[in-house]
Amino acid sequence: MGSEEDFNKRSQTPAYTPVRRVQPHESPETPTEKHPDPELGTGMIDARRYTSAQFMQWEWERLWTKVWLLGARLLDIPEPGDYVVTEIGRESILIVRQADATVRAFYNVCQHRGNRLRDCGLGTTGEARSFTCAYHHWEYELDGSYRRIPDIDTFPQGRPKRGLREVACDTWGGFVWYTLNEKPEPLREFLGPIPKHLDPYNFDRMVQTRDITVEWNCNWKTSVDAFNESYHVQGIHPQLLWYLHDLDIQIDCYERHSRYLIPFGTLSPRVRRPPSIPEPIKSIMKGAGMDPADYDGPIGNIRTDVQKHKRVQGKAQGRDYSRLNDDQLTDDYHYLIFPNLSLNVHADDFWIFRQRPHPSDPDRMFYDILTYELVPEGAEWPERAKHRKWSHGDKSIGTVLDQDAANLPGVQAGMHSAGFPGLWIGRQELRIRHFHKVIDDYIYGAAGRPPGAP
Repeated sequence: MGSEEDFNKRSQTPAYTPVRRVQPHESPETPTEKHPDPELGTGMIDARRYTSAQFMQWEWERLWTKVWLLGARLLDIPEPGDYVVTEIGRESILIVRQADATVRAFYNVCQHRGNRLRDCGLGTTGEARSFTCAYHHWEYELDGSYRRIPDIDTFPQGRPKRGLREVACDTWGGFVWYTLNEKPEPLREFLGPIPKHLDPYNFDRMVQTRDITVEWNCNWKTSVDAFNESYHVQGIHPQLLWYLHDLDIQIDCYERHSRYLIPFGTLSPRVRRPPSIPEPIKSIMKGAGMDPADYDGPIGNIRTDVQKHKRVQGKAQGRDYSRLNDDQLTDDYHYLIFPNLSLNVHADDFWIFRQRPHPSDPDRMFYDILTYELVPEGAEWPERAKHRKWSHGDKSIGTVLDQDAANLPGVQAGMHSAGFPGLWIGRQELRIRHFHKVIDDYIYGAAGRPPGAP
């Protein structure tokens, strides 16, 4: 079997030369400095957190109904009466543009007998002058007040004291955010450093190119975990090793949220340097307007040369990079906005992966894929993608995401095994440990986790 010394030698992380990163003084707006790592210990993360119906109920009562959640894009509701339906757990929420151009959000439920006013599911958009319940035609104004109740004289108690129950909402980043918390902290306080980090990107110039919901057979946290570490790239996504550095990654954990900065346009030290430019890196070069056939520099210089090229050519291409640093022109600035948004943010596009819990089953979840691409100045603005929904395996969602989707049901099944007590987390998975610490803050509060609790 070999000695422990042999085992440790075989298991060593490959030696590598760190990539050149921009320094804080070179970054015009987005902070780049390394945030101090939190002291979170080395304890195991209990597998019951992913399988327990009781823990799922605590999450609903103490987490999902307390945090701010992504609801809709402002561009999707430009005119008075435009609305979007969104969902979280058992609740459906109606987000509506008002006559005065403000936005309000309401529980999507008639006050008479509980019927959905818009029984059409997440991602549905439309326009209305009022909202009429199809059951008995109770009608509501855009502001949620009553417009008409048929045969009101037959209700000796009169109408309910209030119309549609409102939920707090606010806007940032071109999106509407909402919370089920009746006494929430301001959205900007909840987001903490996120606006300062992401405001320099041109989100307002990006069109939505994908709007997909896929039902996965795993807990929502199983998915969040997978999208917040690069340790799995070598196993699940080996093809990515040919255009990103999966080991030289800066991890920053903030109060609730976290990020990592992962270099693109370079090679992982896990692979041998090829004699010619790998196809994935060629794609990055072509996307920047460079012809790989004309490039005669070493592969190790491609990342910085792509940055220089985009800096020089961006304006002529209708792309404003003036608020971004050089690394942002190539690299993946990846954020977790607690609790359920994984963002891959790039100069020319960004992706949001939203993980939503199933209403009743801890072994299932809804995975929303929302992607956006920069529309160059002067170019015609294309139509946004329509929302689509299916179950895992029905259709491909792309090679990398298909690989994750194929893996996660097995991870979830293993969480139920008597042979698996919990997660054994290493330094590359610091964001997972931090994520569960923040969950603990909501579930257990200042008193901390009681003995025996997951």
